[in-house]
Amino acid sequence: MRALFGIAVLWSGLAQAAPNEKDAVALAEKGAQFVRAHGKAEMIARINNKDPEFNQGALYLAMRDLHGITIAHPTTALIGKNLLEVPDADGKLFRQEMVALAKAPGHGWVDYKFRNPESGKVEAKRTYVLRVEDVALEAGIYKH
Repeated sequence: MRALFGIAVLWSGLAQAAPNEKDAVALAEKGAQFVRAHGKAEMIARINNKDPEFNQGALYLAMRDLHGITIAHPTTALIGKNLLEVPDADGKLFRQEMVALAKAPGHGWVDYKFRNPESGKVEAKRTYVLRVEDVALEAGIYKH
C-alpha cells in the first residue's frame, strides 16, 4: 500500500499541468523584455533555434511583422511566409486578426485551430498577441 502511495505521489509530481492563459501572457511579455534588452535579431535566432526559454513544446513564442510575414517560428518552414490569406480548418483568417490586434490596441487574444506540435493533430488554440517595436510576439495555448 505504501508503495502504491509513493508511486502515486511520484506520478503526480511528474505530471505537468497544461499551459494556461497566464503562461502564454508571461511568455509573450518575457519575449518583449528580451527584444528590448537584446534586440529583434537575437530573439529571432532564439525562437528559430527552439531555445527552451521560449519553446516549451505546445507553448512557444513566434514573431510576425506588421505586414503578416512570419519572421520567427519553431516550425522553420513558416519563416518568410505571408499567410494572411490562409485560413484555419474552419475558414477563419486568424493571422489577419493577429496583425490587426498588434497594430491596435497592441495586444489581445485570437482563437483558431492549428496543428499541435505535441499531438500532431489540429486542435483549438488560443494565442496572445503582444506588439513590441514593429513586430508581434505570439504565444498560444491549446484548449483540450
